[in-house]
Amino acid sequence: MLNLILFGPPGSGKGTQAAFLVEKYQLLHISTGDLFRYEMGNNTPLGQLAKSYINKGQLVPDSVTIGMLKNKVDANPGVKGIIFDGFPRTVAQAGALDSLLDDMGSCVSVLIALDVSDEEITQRILLRGQTSGRADDNDPTIIRNRIDVYKNETTPVFDYYAQSGKSLKINGVGSIEAIFGRLCEAINKL
Repeated sequence: MLNLILFGPPGSGKGTQAAFLVEKYQLLHISTGDLFRYEMGNNTPLGQLAKSYINKGQLVPDSVTIGMLKNKVDANPGVKGIIFDGFPRTVAQAGALDSLLDDMGSCVSVLIALDVSDEEITQRILLRGQTSGRADDNDPTIIRNRIDVYKNETTPVFDYYAQSGKSLKINGVGSIEAIFGRLCEAINKL
């Protein structure tokens, strides 16, 4: 089973590349943002619980997020693997993901980080902001803050998986096809 963590700052191309990887390798794409929207939008017990934290301005506990991940995986038996997008964001979440996969008799195969400069990220998000309708995609100060939060909070996750030789950096600049080719080359070596 191929279990891939697709890693990178906002605007690095994770969502774009995940769509191509899903098609090529028949993987289940799990985006935590999509999971939260689904669970809360459908008013599931986990969605209600997540909403109760969000409404208080608090972070949703890892146990709730892991519960949502488990539900998604359980609802898709027989997949050839999973792309985790937006999770884990902390070392504690990485440990929780490892436990979840271990319970399934599996493990993280690789964490692939899309390596893109801060300036390139800023330009991509500003360009996306012209059509996304998201105010935070149009403010360079907010974009830089999002990049800083990513670096401070998630870089330790890269290091966590690097300890077991499971972290790779891929050049995330160039055409969508060229980046996809580099990703496939790395995956095919596993």
